[in-house]
Amino acid sequence: MSIVRATIKGQVVIPAEIRRKYHITKGTKVIIIDKDGEIILKPLLKEPVKEARGRFKGGDSALKILIEDRREEAKH
Repeated sequence: MSIVRATIKGQVVIPAEIRRKYHITKGTKVIIIDKDGEIILKPLLKEPVKEARGRFKGGDSALKILIEDRREEAKH
């Protein structure tokens, strides 16, 4: 968890560790979701099909990854 401060324009800085983890760079668009009293930011994928393919190659099944994603979302 990180604590950041909003500017007068409502801008916040996403910590570098999180930007690296989610590949957020200059110009990356994010979705802002207002849900149950929380603000959720989700980066938009530049090439969603290509990135999804890479995610499912070998290793974990799509179902396992989906379950992990849902658990992570439930924490926040």
